[in-house]
Amino acid sequence: MNKAEKTAMIEELKEKFANADFFYVTDSSTLSAEKTTELRSMMFAKGIEMKVVKNTLVKKALEDAPAEKGYAKVLESLKGPTALLFSDVAKAPAQVIKEFRKTSDRPVLKAAYIETDVFVGDEQIDALTKLKSKEDLLADVIALLQSPIKNVLGSLQSGGQTISGLLKALEERGEAA
Repeated sequence: MNKAEKTAMIEELKEKFANADFFYVTDSSTLSAEKTTELRSMMFAKGIEMKVVKNTLVKKALEDAPAEKGYAKVLESLKGPTALLFSDVAKAPAQVIKEFRKTSDRPVLKAAYIETDVFVGDEQIDALTKLKSKEDLLADVIALLQSPIKNVLGSLQSGGQTISGLLKALEERGEAA
């Protein structure tokens, strides 16, 4: 890779990182070509982009990023072979990794960047697969807010039926007497 290609790759990575709310840093180094192809196809099916890059290029792409992005822990994890996974869904790469590792011991999670939070270490896979998307969280909040209203409406409706039933019974009693 010549200097111009490296510069182009750094610029591409800078753009990727600037636009990515979620990315994973993994090690898939000992996978065979067949297994790597299988992993890439699983990633592609879930809309995840996988890039194998040199750590120095990633470091150069991240070093100019604003400090509030919180890339420091990601930079610490850039040791050994690295594959980056870019996704629009926070838990999608973790789910694919977990599924793939049923038949293989790789890829290993080095770090995951999820909207300024960094999850470091392979033991974080289970926690990452359980993350909820913003849409899921909003749906949960809306359901919680609707619950008391539904209870009140249900009580009012059942109360109305009880009162009308009571009035009907009194009316029938009055007619019988």
